[in-house]
Amino acid sequence: MSEETQNLEAEAGDDWADAMAEQATVEAEAEQAQETPAAEFDNLEDTSVGLADNEANMDVILDIPVTISMEIGRTQISIRNLLQLNQGSVVELDRLAGEPMDVLVNGTLVAHGEVVVVNEKFGIRLTDVISPAERVKKLK
Repeated sequence: MSEETQNLEAEAGDDWADAMAEQATVEAEAEQAQETPAAEFDNLEDTSVGLADNEANMDVILDIPVTISMEIGRTQISIRNLLQLNQGSVVELDRLAGEPMDVLVNGTLVAHGEVVVVNEKFGIRLTDVISPAERVKKLK
């Protein structure tokens, strides 16, 4: 073997040895944490009161009613054309057939979904939920 190949193998061996040593250290710390008597954690009970307060605060907003709506599409028409609509009229929307519907909560887009029928009633299966970060970006 060339000297360069031996050096690379030695470095790889050192990295492997370092990784194994690190794993052994983590496992030893985990074992020690399991063997620690519960008496050392008695002072943690006081902090659980703060968690209970957060849960109580969350309970307050869980019962606030919100309006959820599904939007198939939109269009703009003149009042003249609106007044001419009658039974059987077709209004062309800005979406293609088969495109996902928008799910709006209080007018804010939160998800996309597809129409389903459940027990002879229409429903929507969510296919893509918009993350809170994406919703904030759309507000700007």
